[in-house]
Amino acid sequence: MARLGFGAAGAAVVALMITTTACGTADRAAVAPEANTSVIAPPPPPDPATVGANELGLVPILMYHQITPAPAGDYDQTPEKFRAELDRLLRENYRPITVSQYVSGTIDLPAGTHPVVLTFDDSTASQIAFTAAGVPAPDTAVGILEQFRADHPEFAPTATFFVNNEAFSGETRALPWLAAHGYEIGAHTATHANLARLDSAGVQREMVENIRAVTAAVPGGQVRSLALPLGISPVDRALAVAGSWDGQPYAFGAVMLVGAEPAPSPFGALDPTAIPRIRSGRAPVPFDSTHWLDRLAENPDQRYTADGDPARISFPRALSAELTARWADRATAY
Repeated sequence: MARLGFGAAGAAVVALMITTTACGTADRAAVAPEANTSVIAPPPPPDPATVGANELGLVPILMYHQITPAPAGDYDQTPEKFRAELDRLLRENYRPITVSQYVSGTIDLPAGTHPVVLTFDDSTASQIAFTAAGVPAPDTAVGILEQFRADHPEFAPTATFFVNNEAFSGETRALPWLAAHGYEIGAHTATHANLARLDSAGVQREMVENIRAVTAAVPGGQVRSLALPLGISPVDRALAVAGSWDGQPYAFGAVMLVGAEPAPSPFGALDPTAIPRIRSGRAPVPFDSTHWLDRLAENPDQRYTADGDPARISFPRALSAELTARWADRATAY
């Protein structure tokens, strides 16, 4: 798996000075020297073995709810704790990607770093609100992420926000701002419904009305993933993946659960219809983010480590049987 990059170009300037004789012919032309247009190619990625690359390893997908000074629920946490967790992720060489990048295997990260997916449910005002100047408020989730970006550009924070209708307390600037600044928007149903209590038509209506609300706010936007409200699937589990209501079909490439362990590599035994996430909340529990980040730090061979080449999937030869056949043409075992 791997992730992200950019480039630049230059131009030559030619100046011509022409002096004409009485019969109208040019007798002189001066040409300015060409600017240097050479581009220094980036160094090739290192040998996978030298960075311990393992792109069949585990990926932590962290689940957040409210970021608030006074956490009320088990899934809430303070701004201070959120900042501390970002500091830890940076220190331990994690780099954020979105749910869509994860599930599609579009992971372009520097060699030796590890992907992490930051996800936010429920679209509360604690996740994004705006100051009088029109920028994200400092102690909201997005405000903290944007400050972290300014302080640590190499971390390049991004996240996937699973939103309901009337997202972010009806703040109409929020969804367009998120989309314009590289954050991903996913579905969380129109009303945060318990899908197991709805009939098939009700489930599909929740999905379509939610997608319509997002695309009305972000014209041309695509909603590629769903986080199940309360972690509960509909009775017909297939309707969490695809369906249709009022003449509009929907299909999700990823369906996120609520708990409670790291996700597998997208190049291995991934079930995109039931992707596990790790809770990050106010009180320590045996399966929360601190627990799993500790476990992965103690067992670095088990976590996904990028090889630095997005076209290649590198891993120790002993793990070859874990690679899904569809990715075999990109595999490099060492």
